[in-house]
Amino acid sequence: MNHATPTRPSGRRRLLRQALGCWGLMVAVAAAAQQGVPLTPPPQQVAAEVTALLAARINPAGPGVAVLVARGDTLLFRGARGMASIELGVPLSADHVFRIGSVTKQFTAAALLRQVDAGRAALSDPLSAYLPDFPGGKAITLAHLLNHTSGVKSYTGVPGYITGPARRDLNTAELVASFQNLPVDFAPGVTWAYNNSGYVLVGAVIEALTKQPWPRAVDEMLRPLNGAHTRAGDDRAVVPGMAEGYSVGADNRATRAVWISMTQPHAAGALLSTVDDLWRWNLALHGGQLLTPDSYRRMTTPEGAPAIGARYGYGLQTARLRGQAVLEHGGGIPGFLSMLMWLPGPQLTVVVLRNADGPGLAPGPLAREIAAIAIGQPYREGESVNEVPERAQRVLTLAQQQALVGHYVHPAFSYKVFIDAEGVLRGQGPGQAALQLYAETPWRLYVKEVPAQFDFEPADATAGPVTGMTLTQGAVRLVMKRQGL
Repeated sequence: MNHATPTRPSGRRRLLRQALGCWGLMVAVAAAAQQGVPLTPPPQQVAAEVTALLAARINPAGPGVAVLVARGDTLLFRGARGMASIELGVPLSADHVFRIGSVTKQFTAAALLRQVDAGRAALSDPLSAYLPDFPGGKAITLAHLLNHTSGVKSYTGVPGYITGPARRDLNTAELVASFQNLPVDFAPGVTWAYNNSGYVLVGAVIEALTKQPWPRAVDEMLRPLNGAHTRAGDDRAVVPGMAEGYSVGADNRATRAVWISMTQPHAAGALLSTVDDLWRWNLALHGGQLLTPDSYRRMTTPEGAPAIGARYGYGLQTARLRGQAVLEHGGGIPGFLSMLMWLPGPQLTVVVLRNADGPGLAPGPLAREIAAIAIGQPYREGESVNEVPERAQRVLTLAQQQALVGHYVHPAFSYKVFIDAEGVLRGQGPGQAALQLYAETPWRLYVKEVPAQFDFEPADATAGPVTGMTLTQGAVRLVMKRQGL
């Protein structure tokens, strides 16, 4: 059979055809963007763009990050940049093990929900059913512990705790005893406040139900997933592939991170993991392999007070990115920062693990930039990566504004609230730009650029002058005292 030689188009026809092809692509892209349909760049493109992003952001001679991006079970990028050990000159790799801090909470929440699914507990059960001697335990439910509405004082927010008491080795009963008699922040269910004590109590409940240390319930849950590197941290254990943890100062110099006993983060933040294990975890948790549909819905759906502002379920927060729903949680522990993200629409996993704490590269914003690349809608230079939902905004009188003005101090941070020359109430941290503060109530302020909230105490003008405030941003909660009072 003879094949005719195709006729070569003229130069003008060829240019016209190319132009029409480009126009068609532009129309398709625009239509997809308008309809909210995520674009799916090929893995090679995602890998190239993420590689360039890391190269632009990370000093290869300092602490770094390990990153994994996957669409479903298809790997898009897996890599690292920076040093696992500055002292020994060991480069960081995607195989290294990291402390994941509060990303632990979703594992702890799922471990308890599996007990609920098995009929051994109910979310409405009072804490007193498992810890009968805990003060006020009859009014605190398991749901209150899981979504940070218990009102129990968070032990890590006590000034000086991390640099002192956190160095002690404590068992579960001793750790619970260290905070159970502290004054409560509010009555159970009244409002939301991020709370590490609550998740220590979840771990204690798991131990009461299973008659074994809480990490074993996590181990049993992960065994079918081949999560070999996800385990509770142990200061004395030799962990193959463990990255060193550093702290970065305002001068960008790295030092060894402050030491704390790994008995202290407990079920609120003691797990170690890798980017691969966290990918497997996302696929299993969000793929219906671990929980009943009802438990998964409760875990991923903010209810009551947590649905306002915090958008917190059980160990997971909800967010938006380029119009897409996001389920995520970050972690911070001396020497390490982390972010694990899941986009249900495109089935996208993004893992960012950093072996340093302190200023500089923040895993949360970096994960958002990477996720935007992976769905074909990258952020432009200078564009904010935060999509903060609309909140109530009320006008404060000059007297109400003046009542909040002051310098608020925490051992790890300070924040100045002031009225500028134009009469605008602003807030500013060290080395940060001054941002306008907006009022949701006379005692709760927020900024629009990032999901940060400021709750002033006491929240009652008749109770005397403001003595402090609590700064909440994502999983970070700092109790700050007003200086000079």
